[in-house]
Amino acid sequence: MRIQPLMVIITVTAAIAALALLAAPASAQEASTALAAPAAQPQPPVPGAGYILPQLSPESKACAECHKTQSPSIYEEWGASKHFRGNIGCMECHRANKDDVDAWLHEGQYISTIVSPRDCARCHAREVEEFTASHHSKAARILGSLDNTLAEVVEGNHGMITPAFPEGVSAAAVNGCWQCHGVEIKVLPGGKLDPATWPNTGIGRINPDGSEGSCSACHSRHQFSVEQVRQPENCGKCHMGPDHPQIEIYNESKHGIAFRANIDKMNLKNAKWIVGEDYSAAPTCATCHISATKNMPVTHDVGLRISWNNRPAVSVRPEVADAKLGLPTKDVTWQQRRENMKQVCLSCHNVNFFDSFYKQYDELLNLYHDKFAKPGLALMDTAKPLLKPVEFSNEIEWTWYEIWHHEGRRARHGVSMMGPDITHWHGTYEVAKHFYTEFIPQLEELIQKGLESEDAAKKEAAAALQAKLDEVLNSDNHKWYVNKMDPAEAEARKKRQDEFKARYEAKKEAPAK
Repeated sequence: MRIQPLMVIITVTAAIAALALLAAPASAQEASTALAAPAAQPQPPVPGAGYILPQLSPESKACAECHKTQSPSIYEEWGASKHFRGNIGCMECHRANKDDVDAWLHEGQYISTIVSPRDCARCHAREVEEFTASHHSKAARILGSLDNTLAEVVEGNHGMITPAFPEGVSAAAVNGCWQCHGVEIKVLPGGKLDPATWPNTGIGRINPDGSEGSCSACHSRHQFSVEQVRQPENCGKCHMGPDHPQIEIYNESKHGIAFRANIDKMNLKNAKWIVGEDYSAAPTCATCHISATKNMPVTHDVGLRISWNNRPAVSVRPEVADAKLGLPTKDVTWQQRRENMKQVCLSCHNVNFFDSFYKQYDELLNLYHDKFAKPGLALMDTAKPLLKPVEFSNEIEWTWYEIWHHEGRRARHGVSMMGPDITHWHGTYEVAKHFYTEFIPQLEELIQKGLESEDAAKKEAAAALQAKLDEVLNSDNHKWYVNKMDPAEAEARKKRQDEFKARYEAKKEAPAK
């Protein structure tokens, strides 16, 4: 942690304020006590809200004078920020100790390029503590996952050569996965950063000081606009696309439509910004997952209001996922998290609406799990002896991956955010289409080849796969596919279709006489 005090003492009160800023007090209350002696010293108005210095430090003044000419946009953005109004300048954030691994000498001062969450915690301790306990801060742990195998091996090569990667690294991973999820920053001699790992504002970035995360993933430097961070597009940089299209779902939903129609009523610059008090036209991503309500404070742990984790092939409760990551929120039950979200929803909706929505959501997940995800996983597991051993060297692996990772997620995310078209046409329809027209035929091809093989183990594996496929296709969820729909159900469906035609189909007009 870079806790070196300001090198030049401005005044007694300025020195006290600067030392408090850079010493990372354990709590806002302790900070208030430490700063109470000088009567003129400003105090943080809200716990965890940071500190205000009496005047800009000489070092930061020097920085500002240079950047005003050399990088005027940075100077302009900083000038519009709360940091500027609080006399927090370049050195208060970028100052480094000489022995910091990423420190480098710049105009007579040791600085670091990256301002890490540990640095931000000197003033924003509560926010960083919450963020560090969240899934966001652990996003770089994707680096060992199946997704990264795709980017590094299947899509990529070793063509990007840098000092930290002399044997090469995949440009697909560098410019894709790592930019949202983060990467371990590699520091070169002299404190410079390797171009394969910087620039990078991935939200789970592993920083040279050992901290995880990037505050600027959401709070764009150097204005750190609260108005911008509350915009849905702020989340849409990463939460979009075929496998997690949250921004597309939001834009389709009534929430997104209401936001665009009433953006001038959203009061986005308001400091307090409590739904139901400061605005009511529409919720944004921040409203539901982060921002304050009448009964809850702002939180930087985005998982405390969600009751399903829809990332895996079969959704899990968030406390299960948190336990795997060793997060303290493993002890927060999904029921409590749903109750937290209820406090948000009741700002605009009643209890019946809330309960009925979650009934719809839960049942869509049950459908997807029971009909496609669980049988699909069982079939893929049974098919393993018949597959080539290298990941993604089998066509069926691509089919199954897109069924659960793309289409299945789209269905689940779509219903979670009230996006009916993405839930159905881009979700469950695509899941069903590819399950029946690609996945099953590919399984049948594996079975046929296995049964025709001279390898006894292959024959045995093929027989086991055939038995599992027969079990799945003869279950209630799939028996229609093998023409075994219950006659009573078939008759009931025909009756409903006939009633629909009689009620809605246009009747031919009688010919004119």
